[in-house]
Formats: sequence, structure tokens, C-alpha cells
Amino acid sequence: VQLQASGGGLVQPGGSLRLSCAASGSRFSIKDMGWYRQAPGRQRELVAYITDDGSTNYADSVKGRITISRDNARNTVYLQMNNLKPEDTSVYYCYLTGPAGYRYWGRGTQVTVSS
Repeated sequence: VQLQASGGGLVQPGGSLRLSCAASGSRFSIKDMGWYRQAPGRQRELVAYITDDGSTNYADSVKGRITISRDNARNTVYLQMNNLKPEDTSVYYCYLTGPAGYRYWGRGTQVTVSS
């Protein structure tokens, strides 16, 4: 299974970005899909995830600014990020969980929020 993330970049505070993560090579039903992020010197933290039935969960720090969605036909998860803040600067990693609970990870995409 491979996950390819895209959509990161440099954006000014208050700006928006949309991250995408497409999974390929899976021959099983995907359970959760989601995003973590890790800033330099900090632990990796959960940003958001979405279950196979569409339920979502967000970190308190991003609620109201970030929306997660998925396209099951394309095995793709999206992260729409609005009103970005400098503290959102991180490497964002997507993942998916298979039926046995094993987690697969993408390589990460850099998001930098700076003026």
C-alpha cells in the first residue's frame, strides 16, 4: 500500500491550503483515514481523521478551521485548511487503517504558514 500526499506549500497567515492523499495498492476495505502533523522539536499530533462511515474527529486546535473528507471510490482523503496560522506550520502525514488495525503512512508534505 502506498499513500501519496500533495498540496502542501507556503501560505500567508489567514490563507488556505487543501491537502490530498491518495492510497494505491490496497486490496482491503480501508477503515479510518486521517492526518497527523509534526513540527520541529515537537511530537507528532493528530489533526483529524474520518471513519469509513464518514464520522470525523478533529484536534481542538483546528476545529472550525480544518475540514477532513474522503472519496472512497478514489481511496483519497482530503484536508481543507482555512484561516491558517503560523502554528499550523508542520509536516503533515496522512495515514489509513486497514481491517486488521494496521496503519499505513504517507511520506508527509510540508505546510509553512508565514508572512
